[in-house]
Amino acid sequence: MRVLVTGASGLIGSALAKRLVADGHEVLAAARVDVSHDLPATVPIRMNPLGSGLLPLVEGHSADVVVHAAARVHVMREAGNPSPLFRAVNVAGSISLARQVRELGARRFIYLSSVKALGEHSEPGRPLTADSVPTPSDEYGRSKLEAERELSAFCSEHGMELVIVRPPLVYGPGVGANFGRLMRAVRDRRPLPFGLLTRNRRSFVALDNLVDLVSACVTTSSVPRKPLLVSDGEDLSTAALVIRLARAMNVAPRLLPVPIWLLQAAGAAAGRREAVQRLCDSLQVDIGLACQSLGWAPRISVDEGLLRAVLPLMTGERA
Repeated sequence: MRVLVTGASGLIGSALAKRLVADGHEVLAAARVDVSHDLPATVPIRMNPLGSGLLPLVEGHSADVVVHAAARVHVMREAGNPSPLFRAVNVAGSISLARQVRELGARRFIYLSSVKALGEHSEPGRPLTADSVPTPSDEYGRSKLEAERELSAFCSEHGMELVIVRPPLVYGPGVGANFGRLMRAVRDRRPLPFGLLTRNRRSFVALDNLVDLVSACVTTSSVPRKPLLVSDGEDLSTAALVIRLARAMNVAPRLLPVPIWLLQAAGAAAGRREAVQRLCDSLQVDIGLACQSLGWAPRISVDEGLLRAVLPLMTGERA
């Protein structure tokens, strides 16, 4: 099939484009920068910024399936009210894309949303499911949930198939943000105050597992009606994540047994209350629907995923 992938210069979009090419699809790789060097087997398309009219660029390019991976991602400590920016990009931009690709003949729209559309927390032993009541806690999560609902209404009205995928934190070669910082801290054997964070559980998804699931969404003949949650199938405490990262790097972890209340107090004093609370809380997802509806299972284990993620960091290779 011919598949349009937006956000093709990003961590997920570039990996997905490469996988779809390997699977034999013709891939239109849309990004705001030139991806012809990194994705030579694709048809590169220069995207306009999301929310700015978006895709006069795809005129003359039809696609059977669209995978919308481009977004305005979560930005910490933004000045002012970020809501209009998130809505312009993640909501209005997504609808603009859906409208334009429908006119070009696309029959299926795969939207990479986020578990943040559901919230930041799950009760111990009660993973979030597709039927969980959404309670997003920030503007990013609210914009993702609103985009899901707007896309659902648009696709239903116009007869276009919609698949919504809600990944938790995605890690892999080249991952940045907090996960990248954590990997570097473990590599450098810095003391980390997470030794007592052993009872929480968090879901993660290796890049290869997410790409594998999205690839299945491209080719499936039966489109799931509910949003799909995805993970590696093994949830880890914060302390266990550090230990497993250290094992992948063949270094000894340095975990300090800092009381959780003290960790939370320090986070509040440093203006990082929410970031620290995420380290302490659980956020688990149930992947049963994805497995059942697609005949899918995580392709690689947590340990293999972590090993692939840390390899460029340890060898100095380009991700």
